[in-house]
Amino acid sequence: MIYYITGGERSGKSSYAQKLAEGLSEKPYYLATSRIWDKDFENRVERHKNDRDERWSTIEEETKISTVIPENCVIVIDCVTLWLTNLYVDFEQNVEKALEFATYEIENLSKLNSKIIIISNEIGMGVHAQTHAARKFTELQGWTNQRIAKKADKAIFMVSGLQLTLK
Repeated sequence: MIYYITGGERSGKSSYAQKLAEGLSEKPYYLATSRIWDKDFENRVERHKNDRDERWSTIEEETKISTVIPENCVIVIDCVTLWLTNLYVDFEQNVEKALEFATYEIENLSKLNSKIIIISNEIGMGVHAQTHAARKFTELQGWTNQRIAKKADKAIFMVSGLQLTLK
């Protein structure tokens, strides 16, 4: 079962996902995909860690996310945008290679016997990216979001802390 939660930055995606996971399991997992790029981001990661209590187990994986998910669990993957950033950097901004890898991982996620809650960002809804690299990343994010939404059993769009059910 895949739950897909998307929206803008600070729209309430993580809080919604966390409550959903806690309602589905007494011992949920959190899969962190981020790399620590700077001190500000390190502080953001710490804030997210402090939002979860002792019921949560954390798994850290930057790229091969489908390979670390335990069987028959409830897991929050946070988040697609940071995961794609890792792939975009690792594949030297080659959108096709990053998208191929992401598509392979999404297909593998859909075959797992777990309840997977995937958080992503809708980054193409705001200001048009000013650089070539940023425009290409926005395309990568959009195409990946479409692939996840297609595989998802349930899809939620978050706006201002409110959820809108897409499917």
